[in-house]
Amino acid sequence: MLVSRCKFPGVPTPLSVGTFVKHLAVPISTRLHCALVGAGGGAKSRAVRCPKFQALKNRQKEQIHLYVDALLEWNQRMNLTAVREADEVMERHIEDSLSIIPPIRDSYLSHCDASCGNIRVVDVGSGAGLPGLVLAIAQPDWQVTLVESMRKRCVFLEHAVNLAGVSNVEVVNGRAEDIGNDLCFREHFDVAVARAVAEMRVLAEYCLPLVRVGGLFAAAKGHNPDDEVKNAETAIQSMGASLLQVCPVESHGPYGQRTAIICLKGHQTPRKYPRHAGTPAKEPL
Repeated sequence: MLVSRCKFPGVPTPLSVGTFVKHLAVPISTRLHCALVGAGGGAKSRAVRCPKFQALKNRQKEQIHLYVDALLEWNQRMNLTAVREADEVMERHIEDSLSIIPPIRDSYLSHCDASCGNIRVVDVGSGAGLPGLVLAIAQPDWQVTLVESMRKRCVFLEHAVNLAGVSNVEVVNGRAEDIGNDLCFREHFDVAVARAVAEMRVLAEYCLPLVRVGGLFAAAKGHNPDDEVKNAETAIQSMGASLLQVCPVESHGPYGQRTAIICLKGHQTPRKYPRHAGTPAKEPL
């Protein structure tokens, strides 16, 4: 597992996993969470109502289980998610993250004049790894970079990646505005994704500088984001992109209709960006 090879202003060197775990004072097990594998735990039966999860291969399902186990265990001492039960994590986070794959694939194949194999994806404000780590497990041919500004969350992400045995992921500790101005990452990715990070106009300024000309930016949003999209039109255009589609996302969980906002980048991002100071803190999911 790699942490960013580039240095960013004001970003100290990440802690090692061993150092952080020592101070965390919580046992890190490699066992599956009982709620995921036990007969009475509930998540296995609830997962039946998660068709996108069920469509994964057995190895991918195992990796998801290991990731959820780590998420719940570390969440006892870290603010990773407001969801505390395995079945809710499966429906609210895993299935929701998987649901953004079809609109990304369809839009990429239709508008980017390329196949979806071996594409480079960046998850901006990855937090607990949602949706980026889930995308990496479900699409092992994608190369996924998880960008997170908090060092302790990066330590968790590295632990989860190593525990689940995911080889197509890089964890980068840095702020989106710094990374977007760094030549190692600027306009480097085919697709940028973001979920539960900030409103659309702010996301456009953080994500689109990372996307190559001809690539996509996909934001996962809730029901009826029309006002948010309208307020973001100027920011999207100023970042060299245009709104491609706002499409409903099939959701089988109890959390209502989801929406994917897809933007297509048409020309190079201006050097003056962004207007906002500091990456907004990711809200507990």
